[in-house]
Amino acid sequence: MELGDFTQLAQAYKNRTGYSLTVLQVIQAYIEKKNGPVSAVADVGAGTGKLTENLAQLGLRGFAVEPNDAMREEGMRLFAGQTSFTWSKGLAEVTGLPDSCVDWVLMGSSFHWADAPVALREFYRILKPGGCFTAIWNPRDLERSPFHMDIERAIQEMVPHLKRVSSGSRMNMTDMEEKLLCTPCFEDLFLIEGPHEAVMSKERYMGAWRSVNDIHAQAGDTLFEEILQMIEEKISGLKEITVPYLSRAFTVRSTKR
Repeated sequence: MELGDFTQLAQAYKNRTGYSLTVLQVIQAYIEKKNGPVSAVADVGAGTGKLTENLAQLGLRGFAVEPNDAMREEGMRLFAGQTSFTWSKGLAEVTGLPDSCVDWVLMGSSFHWADAPVALREFYRILKPGGCFTAIWNPRDLERSPFHMDIERAIQEMVPHLKRVSSGSRMNMTDMEEKLLCTPCFEDLFLIEGPHEAVMSKERYMGAWRSVNDIHAQAGDTLFEEILQMIEEKISGLKEITVPYLSRAFTVRSTKR
């Protein structure tokens, strides 16, 4: 397992939860107050379509761009028979989308993998005048759950050198203002957070853990399986698991007028 390579995780990603619809609705309302109705969006680094599905639930249409073939195929399978989103292969740095084609660009739990200055210039290119870019994450809200905090502590004890890459925790987000405003392409940064919960079966909960790339890559196959076994033991007496999340979204507005 390589850090950032999600090929082997595509099947497990279906177990992950989506983002806070409330957070997305607030950002949509902000954009529409500035620019009028959102007619097209781009979900870049769309993975298997977790965020894309949320955008479709809001009645939005547009593009889902994903570089990894296995992840994109899972997303296309999820959207089979639907016409709200067009799927294509592309990177944050080279989306392959036309100039000024969308009102809103988003990256769900993936902006940390991008070359920020290059990606921001690309988003500036594909955004209509005054359009917005949102980098959103969906970390577990561990502070609301001693049970999940206990699991996190146990993982840290098993992998003392572990450095979380994509958890979206506050400690990993300290440089987001600098990253998002590092070019003259965007301004008016704001942050919105919203808690939500997902109730999972034990099978789905373990599947979600199997989709975690950064722990697997740093721990290695053998130790990662031991971590999964430890988590299975902790949930063995439960029928289902309520997982608290905190969608955390950073939004900037294009300086294109």
